[in-house]
Amino acid sequence: MTVVWINGAFGAGKTTTARELIDLIPNSTLFDPEVIGGALPHLLPPKHLAEVGDYQDLPIWRRLVIDTAAALLSEVGGTLVVPMTLLRQEYRDEIFGALAARRIPVRHVLLAPAETILRGRIAGREVPPDVPDGEIRVRQWSYDHIEPYRAALASWLTADAHLVDTSHLTPYETAVRIADAVGTGAVAPCDIVQTPEPTGETLASGVLLFDEHDRVLLVDPTYKPGWEFPGGVVEPGEAPARAGMREVEEETGVHLDDVPRLLVVDWERPAPPGYGGLRLLFDGGRLDAAAAEGLLLPGPELRGWRFVTEAEAADLLPPVRYERLRWALRARERGAALYLEAGVPVG
Repeated sequence: MTVVWINGAFGAGKTTTARELIDLIPNSTLFDPEVIGGALPHLLPPKHLAEVGDYQDLPIWRRLVIDTAAALLSEVGGTLVVPMTLLRQEYRDEIFGALAARRIPVRHVLLAPAETILRGRIAGREVPPDVPDGEIRVRQWSYDHIEPYRAALASWLTADAHLVDTSHLTPYETAVRIADAVGTGAVAPCDIVQTPEPTGETLASGVLLFDEHDRVLLVDPTYKPGWEFPGGVVEPGEAPARAGMREVEEETGVHLDDVPRLLVVDWERPAPPGYGGLRLLFDGGRLDAAAAEGLLLPGPELRGWRFVTEAEAADLLPPVRYERLRWALRARERGAALYLEAGVPVG
Protein backbone atom coordinates (compact mmCIF):
# COMPACT_ATOMS: atom_id res chain seq x y z
CA MET A 1 0.00 0.00 0.00
CA THR A 2 1.25 3.46 -0.82
CA VAL A 3 0.10 7.05 -1.34
CA VAL A 4 1.06 9.24 -4.29
CA TRP A 5 0.41 12.78 -3.08
CA ILE A 6 0.13 15.31 -5.90
CA ASN A 7 0.95 18.76 -4.56
CA GLY A 8 1.11 22.13 -6.25
CA ALA A 9 -0.43 25.57 -6.34
CA PHE A 10 -4.16 26.02 -6.80
CA GLY A 11 -4.71 25.80 -10.54
CA ALA A 12 -1.66 23.61 -11.23
CA GLY A 13 -3.84 20.79 -12.58
CA LYS A 14 -3.59 18.35 -9.69
CA THR A 15 -7.11 16.87 -9.91
CA THR A 16 -7.19 16.45 -13.69
CA THR A 17 -3.75 14.85 -13.58
CA ALA A 18 -4.84 12.53 -10.76
CA ARG A 19 -7.82 11.34 -12.78
CA GLU A 20 -5.51 10.45 -15.65
CA LEU A 21 -3.01 8.84 -13.30
CA ILE A 22 -5.35 6.22 -11.84
CA ASP A 23 -5.70 4.76 -15.33
CA LEU A 24 -1.92 4.41 -15.59
CA ILE A 25 -1.02 2.98 -12.16
CA PRO A 26 -2.43 -0.53 -11.64
CA ASN A 27 -4.78 -1.00 -8.68
CA SER A 28 -4.95 2.70 -7.88
CA THR A 29 -7.79 4.73 -6.39
CA LEU A 30 -8.48 8.46 -6.39
CA PHE A 31 -9.01 10.16 -3.03
CA ASP A 32 -9.69 13.90 -3.23
CA PRO A 33 -9.58 15.48 0.29
CA GLU A 34 -11.91 18.18 -1.02
CA VAL A 35 -14.73 15.79 -0.06
CA ILE A 36 -13.63 16.11 3.57
CA GLY A 37 -13.90 19.89 3.36
CA GLY A 38 -17.31 19.55 1.74
CA ALA A 39 -18.52 17.37 4.62
CA LEU A 40 -17.40 19.69 7.42
CA PRO A 41 -20.34 22.15 7.09
CA HIS A 42 -22.58 19.16 7.84
CA LEU A 43 -20.50 18.18 10.88
CA LEU A 44 -19.39 21.38 12.60
CA PRO A 45 -21.37 24.36 13.93
CA PRO A 46 -21.33 27.35 11.53
CA LYS A 47 -19.72 29.53 14.20
CA HIS A 48 -16.82 27.11 14.50
CA LEU A 49 -16.29 27.04 10.73
CA ALA A 50 -16.44 30.83 10.54
CA GLU A 51 -13.40 31.09 12.82
CA VAL A 52 -11.04 29.76 10.13
CA GLY A 53 -10.39 30.89 6.60
CA ASP A 54 -9.16 27.50 5.37
CA TYR A 55 -10.43 24.01 6.20
CA GLN A 56 -6.81 22.86 6.50
CA ASP A 57 -6.46 24.97 9.64
CA LEU A 58 -8.99 22.71 11.37
CA PRO A 59 -7.37 19.75 13.17
CA ILE A 60 -10.46 17.68 12.34
CA TRP A 61 -9.82 18.15 8.60
CA ARG A 62 -6.26 16.89 8.87
CA ARG A 63 -7.22 13.92 11.04
CA LEU A 64 -10.10 12.95 8.77
CA VAL A 65 -7.80 13.09 5.75
CA ILE A 66 -5.35 10.77 7.52
CA ASP A 67 -8.02 8.37 8.79
CA THR A 68 -9.89 8.29 5.48
CA ALA A 69 -6.75 7.61 3.47
CA ALA A 70 -5.77 4.77 5.82
CA ALA A 71 -9.29 3.34 5.76
CA LEU A 72 -9.47 3.47 1.97
CA LEU A 73 -6.17 1.65 1.60
CA SER A 74 -7.28 -0.94 4.12
CA GLU A 75 -10.42 -1.47 2.05
CA VAL A 76 -9.05 -1.45 -1.51
CA GLY A 77 -5.26 -1.77 -1.13
CA GLY A 78 -2.89 -0.75 -3.89
CA THR A 79 -2.05 2.90 -4.48
CA LEU A 80 -4.02 5.93 -3.33
CA VAL A 81 -3.66 9.00 -5.56
CA VAL A 82 -4.29 12.17 -3.55
CA PRO A 83 -4.46 15.57 -5.29
CA MET A 84 -4.24 18.26 -2.62
CA THR A 85 -2.30 21.48 -2.12
CA LEU A 86 -0.21 21.52 1.07
CA LEU A 87 1.72 24.77 1.51
CA ARG A 88 2.25 24.70 5.28
CA GLN A 89 5.13 22.45 6.22
CA GLU A 90 3.70 21.57 9.63
CA TYR A 91 0.51 20.29 8.01
CA ARG A 92 2.50 18.26 5.50
CA ASP A 93 4.54 16.78 8.35
CA GLU A 94 1.47 15.99 10.43
CA ILE A 95 -0.32 14.18 7.59
CA PHE A 96 2.67 12.40 6.06
CA GLY A 97 4.04 11.53 9.51
CA ALA A 98 0.74 10.02 10.66
CA LEU A 99 0.52 7.95 7.48
CA ALA A 100 4.14 6.81 7.93
CA ALA A 101 3.30 5.80 11.50
CA ARG A 102 0.69 3.46 10.02
CA ARG A 103 3.36 2.03 7.71
CA ILE A 104 1.90 3.79 4.68
CA PRO A 105 4.71 5.33 2.59
CA VAL A 106 3.97 8.64 0.87
CA ARG A 107 5.47 9.54 -2.49
CA HIS A 108 5.36 13.30 -2.86
CA VAL A 109 4.98 14.80 -6.36
CA LEU A 110 4.97 18.54 -7.04
CA LEU A 111 3.39 19.99 -10.17
CA ALA A 112 5.27 23.21 -10.88
CA PRO A 113 4.28 25.16 -13.98
CA ALA A 114 5.85 28.56 -14.61
CA GLU A 115 4.00 31.29 -12.73
CA THR A 116 2.87 33.07 -15.90
CA ILE A 117 1.31 29.84 -17.14
CA LEU A 118 -0.22 29.18 -13.72
CA ARG A 119 -1.87 32.60 -13.71
CA GLY A 120 -3.17 32.00 -17.21
CA ARG A 121 -4.70 28.69 -16.15
CA ILE A 122 -6.36 30.34 -13.16
CA ALA A 123 -7.82 33.05 -15.42
CA GLY A 124 -9.30 30.40 -17.71
CA ARG A 125 -10.52 28.12 -14.97
CA GLU A 126 -14.16 27.04 -15.14
CA VAL A 127 -16.27 28.14 -12.20
CA PRO A 128 -19.54 26.45 -11.12
CA PRO A 129 -22.40 28.69 -12.27
CA ASP A 130 -24.47 28.01 -9.13
CA VAL A 131 -21.86 29.51 -6.76
CA PRO A 132 -22.69 33.14 -5.81
CA ASP A 133 -19.89 35.39 -7.02
CA GLY A 134 -18.13 32.12 -7.83
CA GLU A 135 -15.92 33.43 -10.60
CA ILE A 136 -14.52 36.22 -8.45
CA ARG A 137 -14.09 34.20 -5.25
CA VAL A 138 -12.67 31.00 -6.72
CA ARG A 139 -10.15 32.78 -8.94
CA GLN A 140 -9.18 35.26 -6.26
CA TRP A 141 -8.62 32.38 -3.81
CA SER A 142 -6.16 30.85 -6.28
CA TYR A 143 -4.40 34.15 -6.92
CA ASP A 144 -4.11 34.84 -3.18
CA HIS A 145 -2.29 31.54 -2.66
CA ILE A 146 0.41 32.13 -5.26
CA GLU A 147 2.56 34.08 -2.80
CA PRO A 148 2.36 31.36 -0.07
CA TYR A 149 3.18 28.81 -2.77
CA ARG A 150 6.19 30.87 -3.87
CA ALA A 151 7.37 31.11 -0.24
CA ALA A 152 6.95 27.36 0.28
CA LEU A 153 8.96 26.69 -2.88
CA ALA A 154 11.81 28.81 -1.57
CA SER A 155 11.87 27.22 1.89
CA TRP A 156 10.84 23.56 2.00
CA LEU A 157 8.48 22.35 -0.72
CA THR A 158 11.08 20.87 -3.07
CA ALA A 159 13.10 19.15 -0.34
CA ASP A 160 11.45 15.74 -0.69
CA ALA A 161 9.08 16.21 -3.64
CA HIS A 162 9.59 14.88 -7.15
CA LEU A 163 9.18 18.03 -9.24
CA VAL A 164 7.38 17.93 -12.59
CA ASP A 165 7.40 21.10 -14.69
CA THR A 166 3.95 21.04 -16.30
CA SER A 167 4.31 24.34 -18.17
CA HIS A 168 4.00 22.66 -21.54
CA LEU A 169 2.41 19.34 -20.59
CA THR A 170 -1.20 18.21 -20.82
CA PRO A 171 -2.68 16.47 -17.76
CA TYR A 172 -2.26 13.13 -19.54
CA GLU A 173 1.39 13.81 -20.37
CA THR A 174 1.96 14.85 -16.77
CA ALA A 175 0.31 11.66 -15.53
CA VAL A 176 2.51 9.54 -17.82
CA ARG A 177 5.64 11.16 -16.37
CA ILE A 178 4.44 10.57 -12.82
CA ALA A 179 3.49 6.95 -13.52
CA ASP A 180 6.91 6.30 -15.06
CA ALA A 181 8.69 7.93 -12.11
CA VAL A 182 6.65 5.94 -9.58
CA GLY A 183 7.16 2.71 -11.51
CA THR A 184 10.93 3.12 -11.79
CA GLY A 185 11.37 4.19 -8.17
CA ALA A 186 12.40 7.74 -9.09
CA VAL A 187 9.76 8.98 -6.63
CA ALA A 188 11.06 7.61 -3.34
CA PRO A 189 8.92 7.52 -0.19
CA CYS A 190 9.32 10.63 1.98
CA ASP A 191 12.06 10.18 4.55
CA ILE A 192 9.93 10.96 7.58
CA VAL A 193 10.12 9.31 10.99
CA GLN A 194 7.61 6.56 11.70
CA THR A 195 6.25 7.17 15.18
CA PRO A 196 3.40 4.77 15.98
CA GLU A 197 0.35 6.41 17.49
CA PRO A 198 -0.08 5.47 21.16
CA THR A 199 -2.79 3.01 22.14
CA GLY A 200 -2.83 4.06 25.79
CA GLU A 201 -1.30 6.52 28.23
CA THR A 202 2.39 7.12 27.63
CA LEU A 203 5.40 8.09 29.71
CA ALA A 204 7.66 10.60 27.98
CA SER A 205 10.88 12.29 29.04
CA GLY A 206 12.20 15.61 27.81
CA VAL A 207 15.55 17.20 28.60
CA LEU A 208 16.17 20.93 28.80
CA LEU A 209 19.55 22.01 27.45
CA PHE A 210 20.78 25.60 27.83
CA ASP A 211 23.33 27.76 26.05
CA GLU A 212 25.76 30.17 27.72
CA HIS A 213 23.01 32.82 27.82
CA ASP A 214 20.61 30.43 29.62
CA ARG A 215 18.38 30.16 26.58
CA VAL A 216 16.67 26.79 26.27
CA LEU A 217 17.00 24.46 23.29
CA LEU A 218 13.83 23.66 21.31
CA VAL A 219 13.61 21.30 18.35
CA ASP A 220 11.18 21.18 15.44
CA PRO A 221 10.00 17.59 14.76
CA THR A 222 9.12 16.57 11.22
CA TYR A 223 6.40 14.15 12.29
CA LYS A 224 4.09 16.45 14.26
CA PRO A 225 3.21 20.14 14.36
CA GLY A 226 4.77 22.53 16.85
CA TRP A 227 8.14 22.87 18.55
CA GLU A 228 9.20 20.52 21.32
CA PHE A 229 11.92 19.73 23.84
CA PRO A 230 14.51 17.09 22.95
CA GLY A 231 13.16 13.78 24.23
CA GLY A 232 10.59 11.14 23.53
CA VAL A 233 8.55 8.21 24.77
CA VAL A 234 10.13 5.97 27.42
CA GLU A 235 10.48 2.43 26.10
CA PRO A 236 9.31 -0.59 28.16
CA GLY A 237 11.83 -1.41 30.87
CA GLU A 238 13.73 1.86 30.37
CA ALA A 239 14.49 4.34 33.16
CA PRO A 240 12.86 7.72 32.34
CA ALA A 241 16.03 9.78 32.82
CA ARG A 242 18.02 7.35 30.68
CA ALA A 243 15.35 7.57 28.00
CA GLY A 244 15.77 11.33 27.93
CA MET A 245 19.54 10.96 27.61
CA ARG A 246 19.13 8.46 24.77
CA GLU A 247 16.69 10.68 22.89
CA VAL A 248 18.93 13.74 23.27
CA GLU A 249 21.86 11.90 21.73
CA GLU A 250 19.75 10.42 18.94
CA GLU A 251 18.16 13.74 18.07
CA THR A 252 20.97 16.25 18.56
CA GLY A 253 24.22 14.30 18.82
CA VAL A 254 24.79 15.62 22.38
CA HIS A 255 26.05 12.93 24.78
CA LEU A 256 25.20 13.54 28.44
CA ASP A 257 27.67 11.95 30.86
CA ASP A 258 25.60 12.49 34.00
CA VAL A 259 21.99 11.56 34.70
CA PRO A 260 20.01 14.82 34.50
CA ARG A 261 18.12 16.22 37.47
CA LEU A 262 14.32 16.03 37.51
CA LEU A 263 12.53 19.39 37.20
CA VAL A 264 8.83 18.59 36.73
CA VAL A 265 6.43 15.69 36.54
CA ASP A 266 3.35 16.77 34.59
CA TRP A 267 0.21 14.69 34.16
CA GLU A 268 -1.23 15.41 30.72
CA ARG A 269 -4.96 14.74 30.63
CA PRO A 270 -6.37 12.63 27.78
CA ALA A 271 -7.67 14.75 24.91
CA PRO A 272 -9.23 12.36 22.38
CA PRO A 273 -7.90 11.02 20.14
CA GLY A 274 -4.78 11.42 22.34
CA TYR A 275 -4.34 9.35 25.50
CA GLY A 276 -2.27 11.66 27.65
CA GLY A 277 0.03 10.34 30.37
CA LEU A 278 3.03 11.47 32.39
CA ARG A 279 5.50 13.98 30.97
CA LEU A 280 8.84 14.45 32.73
CA LEU A 281 11.32 17.27 32.16
CA PHE A 282 14.95 17.00 33.25
CA ASP A 283 17.74 19.55 33.52
CA GLY A 284 20.46 18.59 31.04
CA GLY A 285 22.62 21.55 32.02
CA ARG A 286 24.43 24.21 30.07
CA LEU A 287 26.25 23.51 26.82
CA ASP A 288 29.46 25.37 26.10
CA ALA A 289 29.73 27.41 22.92
CA ALA A 290 31.48 24.63 20.98
CA ALA A 291 28.86 22.03 21.91
CA ALA A 292 26.02 24.42 21.08
CA GLU A 293 27.49 25.20 17.66
CA GLY A 294 28.07 21.50 16.97
CA LEU A 295 24.47 20.38 17.40
CA LEU A 296 23.47 17.79 14.84
CA LEU A 297 20.11 16.76 13.45
CA PRO A 298 20.72 13.16 12.38
CA GLY A 299 18.10 11.33 10.36
CA PRO A 300 14.66 12.49 9.32
CA GLU A 301 13.24 13.10 12.80
CA LEU A 302 13.99 16.81 13.28
CA ARG A 303 13.76 19.73 10.88
CA GLY A 304 15.51 22.38 12.93
CA TRP A 305 16.61 23.64 16.35
CA ARG A 306 17.10 26.94 18.12
CA PHE A 307 17.93 28.36 21.52
CA VAL A 308 15.16 30.65 22.79
CA THR A 309 14.28 32.80 25.75
CA GLU A 310 11.26 31.98 27.88
CA ALA A 311 9.31 34.75 26.15
CA GLU A 312 10.26 33.47 22.69
CA ALA A 313 9.23 29.94 23.68
CA ALA A 314 5.69 31.20 24.33
CA ASP A 315 5.30 31.89 20.59
CA LEU A 316 6.65 28.49 19.53
CA LEU A 317 5.31 25.93 22.00
CA PRO A 318 1.70 24.78 22.31
CA PRO A 319 0.18 26.21 25.53
CA VAL A 320 0.44 23.00 27.58
CA ARG A 321 4.13 22.56 26.68
CA TYR A 322 4.87 26.19 27.38
CA GLU A 323 3.34 25.93 30.87
CA ARG A 324 5.43 22.81 31.48
CA LEU A 325 8.55 24.72 30.43
CA ARG A 326 7.64 27.75 32.51
CA TRP A 327 7.33 25.71 35.70
CA ALA A 328 10.41 23.68 34.87
CA LEU A 329 12.42 26.92 34.72
CA ARG A 330 11.00 27.97 38.10
CA ALA A 331 11.93 24.56 39.53
CA ARG A 332 15.45 24.97 38.14
CA GLU A 333 15.78 28.34 39.85
CA ARG A 334 14.50 27.00 43.18
CA GLY A 335 16.38 23.71 43.10
CA ALA A 336 13.26 21.65 43.83
CA ALA A 337 11.14 19.50 41.49
CA LEU A 338 7.45 20.29 40.95
CA TYR A 339 4.44 18.06 40.37
CA LEU A 340 1.96 19.41 37.79
CA GLU A 341 -1.44 18.37 36.53
CA ALA A 342 -2.12 19.66 33.00
CA GLY A 343 0.61 22.28 33.46
CA VAL A 344 -0.62 23.54 36.86
CA PRO A 345 1.37 22.93 40.09
CA VAL A 346 -0.44 20.83 42.68
CA GLY A 347 0.41 20.63 46.36
